[in-house]
Amino acid sequence: MANRFHALVSITLLLAFFISIDIVLSAQNIVIQGRAYCDTCRAGFETTATTYVEGAKVKLVCTNFTSGELTYTSEATTDSTGTYQISVEHDHQEENCDIRLLKSSQSDCSEINEGRNRAPIVVTHNVGIASNVRYANSLGFLKEKPLSNCGQILMQYALGTED
Repeated sequence: MANRFHALVSITLLLAFFISIDIVLSAQNIVIQGRAYCDTCRAGFETTATTYVEGAKVKLVCTNFTSGELTYTSEATTDSTGTYQISVEHDHQEENCDIRLLKSSQSDCSEINEGRNRAPIVVTHNVGIASNVRYANSLGFLKEKPLSNCGQILMQYALGTED
């Protein structure tokens, strides 16, 4: 009888522990973090010549899954490393969310790369991730004129060549 009581108490404590962790996690804001870069070679992706844009503007946009209705937005500005953070108070499990590139602070690198202008992001605690931080793919601007050494830089990637 005592063993059953101890087992029941253990199970109850374990359940209470998991419920309290879930409550603590869901009370924390979700923090979205990412970077904005300048594609100095106009390659369409980050290279060793890529620089990161301080003062770029980005926007989080969430819409309802079924209706497409806008449900949430928030903007942020990148720091000296090109990194932004957006803190989101509420869970957006039933929504499609993405980060969008808005504006560059660099006049010679302000063209938005249409292939790198958005990054989908999951804004919910209910995805099996213990951390409250969600990392978005980097977003890119294109430099007006590629650097003079870009041909050499891109050779190191040798995409699609045969031996």
